[in-house]
Amino acid sequence: MNPWSPTSPCDPGCLPGRPPSHASARALRALRLAVRGAALAVVLVAGLLATLVVPLLGPSAVAGVQRLWAAAVLAACGVRVRHTGPVAPPGALVVANHVSWLDVFALHAVAPVRMLAKTEVRAWPLLGLMAARAGTVFLDRDRLRDLPGAVAGLAGALRAGTPIGVFAEGTTRCGRDLGAFRPAAFQAARDAGAPVVPVALRYRRRGDLPAAAPLDTTAAFVGDDTLASSLLRVLTARGIDIDVTACAVVDPYVVPAGPARASARRALARRTAAAIAAALPGDTPVLPTVPELARAA
Repeated sequence: MNPWSPTSPCDPGCLPGRPPSHASARALRALRLAVRGAALAVVLVAGLLATLVVPLLGPSAVAGVQRLWAAAVLAACGVRVRHTGPVAPPGALVVANHVSWLDVFALHAVAPVRMLAKTEVRAWPLLGLMAARAGTVFLDRDRLRDLPGAVAGLAGALRAGTPIGVFAEGTTRCGRDLGAFRPAAFQAARDAGAPVVPVALRYRRRGDLPAAAPLDTTAAFVGDDTLASSLLRVLTARGIDIDVTACAVVDPYVVPAGPARASARRALARRTAAAIAAALPGDTPVLPTVPELARAA
């Protein structure tokens, strides 16, 4: 692993404690697992079938299928999305904080985007295949020499009007703070003159009021957690709500920056991170951007 690979301080200690173990609670969790698991299996099979026809569809139809399927996955898992804020314009760089594997579906359910993801996602069972068919751009974080080409490819897609989704922290965190934003994708936005849409993702328990809801880490995918164990927590939870808050669009050229090319993308990353932090509850701390990775872009 190279020294610029993103890391997270979050570990299993950030996750919820053991659920109640009395008989009625266990029975209720088993019922949720059976019902939601069956529903998710049906949705996944439907998604696999959809991957056969997606290459034959036009961009607008693909976006519609993507949005419908993402909403179906969330519903099968017992997850609801509450979207507020503007809709991302064509060719926008959509930047969100990263908590869970559910984040991708939450973004797709409100505004289908092509995601930038680490190459490891491609190996995930079923989801990796579907991500590839949906046009996900995979990036090998251990091959920094490929980064300039990846930035150029992102800029080309943005110029063509394709919205690109990025988790600028580069890894998941439990949601208590924002990690350092990797500036490379922001260079693509500047090169393409693409608007940047900061999006704040916040998880809360079903039934909690948005204004006063405490942080819920049930869906967090951190530390040595596996996709299977994370999925089990989600499927057996009472219910999870995701607040998806799209902030005001940021013009990549109006952000004050120094004369250096790198300083401009760092300034844009800082402004985006500050907008996301402001949309999250409380005083969410924001770590600085990563100058080393910026120099490698």
